[in-house]
Amino acid sequence: MFKGKKHAHGIHATDTLIGEGTLFEGRIKSEASIRIEGQVTGDVDCAGDVTIGEKGIVKSNVIARNVILAGTVNGNVLCKGKLTIHATGKLYGNTTAQSLVIAEGGLFQGMSKMESTESSSLEMPAPSKQTESVTTAPTVITWQ
Repeated sequence: MFKGKKHAHGIHATDTLIGEGTLFEGRIKSEASIRIEGQVTGDVDCAGDVTIGEKGIVKSNVIARNVILAGTVNGNVLCKGKLTIHATGKLYGNTTAQSLVIAEGGLFQGMSKMESTESSSLEMPAPSKQTESVTTAPTVITWQ
């Protein structure tokens, strides 16, 4: 019945959408990109990009190639590429990324670690017990 039709899954295709009004509890692992407009409680592990919309809320860790944050993340974010925090975005946790962009109005409370492309493995920094925001050097932040 469905012969001959194969879906191409890849890191450039967005094939998972958690819609607004949806609550997902559990771990998500995907080879393709993910867009979150609802609420996710549980780790998100994605080979592609993760986009968290303005009303999206993630309560756990996010691992992805690139992360675009316009909503809220309560947890750590590990990017193999770029983390972009838009004006409505809020990150309460640590991050490891090659590049970090925070738009005016965006909120980041935690520690950042910049990784180069030569790094063989990325590890999430341990959760900080400090109450103030700390950024480790060298950090490059681009204001838009």
